Amino acid sequence: MAIPVIVYSADAEGGRGVRADGAILGLAFSVRDVAALLQTAGLQNFDEMDVVRSTWIEWRGGGPDDWIR
Repeated sequence: MAIPVIVYSADAEGGRGVRADGAILGLAFSVRDVAALLQTAGLQNFDEMDVVRSTWIEWRGGGPDDWIR
């Protein structure tokens, strides 16, 4: 079962907060960063394409292509 993931709107520097299963994982500046944060959280084989294609990631304030506020 996938853990619920939220990627929040970009801040003034383009960073987006990432939360998984209620815990803050960190700040991402790209899809690669989101994948790295999820790998750190235990999804070792999760890559950039998984991030883009995943239906259980909620993108707030824009999708995986929106990094500038």
